[in-house]
Amino acid sequence: MPSHSSWSDGLLLKIVNVIVYFLFLGSNVYTVAGPTDIYYTGKDTYVTPAPWAFLIWSLIHLLLLGTIIYQFFDGGKQVIIDGISWRLPLLAVLNAIYVNVWARHYYVVAFIFALFVSSAVTHIYYIVKKYHEPESAADEIFVHLPFSLYHGWTTVLVIITAFEAFGNNAAVQPAGVWTKVFAFLAFFFLEATAATYAFSSAEGDLPASIAIAWSLWAIFARQRHPAFIHWSALAFAVLSLVWVVKAAIGVGLKLRRGGRGISLDEERAPLINP
Repeated sequence: MPSHSSWSDGLLLKIVNVIVYFLFLGSNVYTVAGPTDIYYTGKDTYVTPAPWAFLIWSLIHLLLLGTIIYQFFDGGKQVIIDGISWRLPLLAVLNAIYVNVWARHYYVVAFIFALFVSSAVTHIYYIVKKYHEPESAADEIFVHLPFSLYHGWTTVLVIITAFEAFGNNAAVQPAGVWTKVFAFLAFFFLEATAATYAFSSAEGDLPASIAIAWSLWAIFARQRHPAFIHWSALAFAVLSLVWVVKAAIGVGLKLRRGGRGISLDEERAPLINP
């Protein structure tokens, strides 16, 4: 299909997107390459995942780099510039603030910004899924895939940061009854969110379900004691795989039918709303 717009259309927003992408990338690189290893020196709670859980950031960064490049093409311009618009730089700025205050152990402030980030991602996720059904492989890979992963992962971050802000320090405080109850409810919420993704449409949202399942398995791997939390994490991690399989089957059937991407039914909006 011939291009209907010039690469310079919406140029200001395109330039801003490039700038804030590298701000967003830099804030996350700092947590890895900075003077302290934040994944080992931060507050250890009873829902803290294994450090490899955070590798999902690398995949999100890589995909969003494709998003930034894709915005200069006609198909990307329609979704990223005309559809998502200024919500993308807002998300990047909020995420950079969140990562930096989290890395400095200001956990209550980080929790507040985690909610802001989750709200911003949810708004973009809903717009993309509801109003911009993918027309090409590029739409799938550089628009739908990164924001599906991003949405699932930020849901996990809200839970992790909430426990860091208000929960016990597992290094010095034993898990009481209420800690176990809230950890169990957190695992249940994450597993239910994975189920919601799997049933969000006929084919489900496989990347978002994978992000949840990945995180639950990482929590199980990290949390060895007490046994109740360890085995609860395992149970919900296994259940989350059921929804991953369901979504994978849906995607497989969609591909066999030659269908296109995930559309979000209005009555099946995500658990965390904008």
